[in-house]
Amino acid sequence: MLDINYTSPKPTIIPGAKHDWELVIGMEVHAQVSSKSKLFSGASTQFGNEPNSNVSFVDAAMPGMLPVINEYCVEQAVRTGLGLKAKINLWSAFDRKNYFYPDLPQGYQISQLYHPIVGEGEVIVNIEPGVARRVRIERIHMEQDAGKSIHDMDPDMSFVDLNRTGVCLMEIVSRPDIRGPEEAAAYVGKLRQIMRYLGTCDGNMQNGNLRADVNVSVCRSGTFEKFMETGDFSILGTRCEIKNMNSMRFIQQAIEVEARRQIKILENGGTIDQETRLYDPDKGETRSMRSKEEAHDYRYFPDPDLLPLELDQSWVDSIASALPELPDDKKNRFISSFGLSEYDASVLTAEVEAAKYFETVTAGRDGKMAANWVINELFGRLKKDDLDIRNSPVSPTQLGEIIDLIKNGEINGKIAKELFEIVYSDGGKPSEIVNKRGMKQVTDTGAIEKAVLEIIKSNPDQVEKAKLNPKLVGWFVGQVMKVTGGKANPKTVNEIVLSKLALQI
Repeated sequence: MLDINYTSPKPTIIPGAKHDWELVIGMEVHAQVSSKSKLFSGASTQFGNEPNSNVSFVDAAMPGMLPVINEYCVEQAVRTGLGLKAKINLWSAFDRKNYFYPDLPQGYQISQLYHPIVGEGEVIVNIEPGVARRVRIERIHMEQDAGKSIHDMDPDMSFVDLNRTGVCLMEIVSRPDIRGPEEAAAYVGKLRQIMRYLGTCDGNMQNGNLRADVNVSVCRSGTFEKFMETGDFSILGTRCEIKNMNSMRFIQQAIEVEARRQIKILENGGTIDQETRLYDPDKGETRSMRSKEEAHDYRYFPDPDLLPLELDQSWVDSIASALPELPDDKKNRFISSFGLSEYDASVLTAEVEAAKYFETVTAGRDGKMAANWVINELFGRLKKDDLDIRNSPVSPTQLGEIIDLIKNGEINGKIAKELFEIVYSDGGKPSEIVNKRGMKQVTDTGAIEKAVLEIIKSNPDQVEKAKLNPKLVGWFVGQVMKVTGGKANPKTVNEIVLSKLALQI
């Protein structure tokens, strides 16, 4: 098990201000549940389909249509809660959140305000090697997504695509435990990683399947410690919510911009209005969207068309027993089982596909050697070509065979890198490529000895220099490798060079 130092929240001091100000951040992350159908209808959730092709009578709010809960979506929410070490509420209920949305036909959103399906949990956010932060989860509730309004297709009118309407979202609400822009991005990244391991959300931010509302406030230095003691939210300062952030980079930028905006107002004697704002990355500013509503503004009331959800503990337990190994546990296992550094283990477990790839490669092989080839050779090459591990031209089986050829002494490291490039570019079975192209390592000591003697005989000046500086042995090894086209066994070459030079010296 890794020795982790779980730090207390530390302030992020904003430079350039008259006073010391601390950032206080809470987040509401909306994660689209990985499900083939919507929360209350059987309509498809397939992304990229023709506009308004994934719409049922229920989604369109046709008269007499009633919602029917999707059990798999409930299971996915429970699975997510378990993955975040959260309390699963065996009794939960749906409420109607009333507000006008042009792309939500029924005129209200079905959500869970009073009785969410998941209670308090936590996310461990890695700050740096050996240092982590606990961010408390307040709740996770299920709700239906709205559609999409399109304003750039016609100068005189807007269009509405209802394909997303009714898609199941999990809203994951954190406590205000996040203290800086980098931590906020790391928190969202860790949530994304956990849900991808669980298979409950694909984490695709570009498609809008994972997006965040960021609540930002600033307070004078030392205030947060008082809040942690008293729990009094009023002393933290007025918060503003930045809506629909779907990029880690933009999340960081928006927090910095909004913090500076609030500090400037406060230091000029003004007050912060609680409101919802949007971030404009082109202008590098946040702008007001609407005043921040409270729960009573939405006139919440229990949805009369849906019975409360009553879960059996045995059903929850069966989901818990089938949970996959989560990223922190997998990282700890990679460190203890394969002797990897924390950094290497973190790289290999960052994405669930990368971890699976590595585990296939390392099966029955040296873990450190496999990690070195996966991280340095494969990941480096994929990054250069802007490819994902899922699109790797080199399969785990092929890379494993290259490692076996090195281990068996059939090729050396230099030849292995050449072989890797051939497999990466042209494919093929590594062992067959080695045989066909004559790439096998020269292990005949007689041939190597002959090459060593010829190099020594042809370079008497270097022999004299080697008498004074033994480090020049490497020069002779390099010359022999050059003569043999890099195919000689480097270890054998080094041993023979040392023995022959010893006779000369």
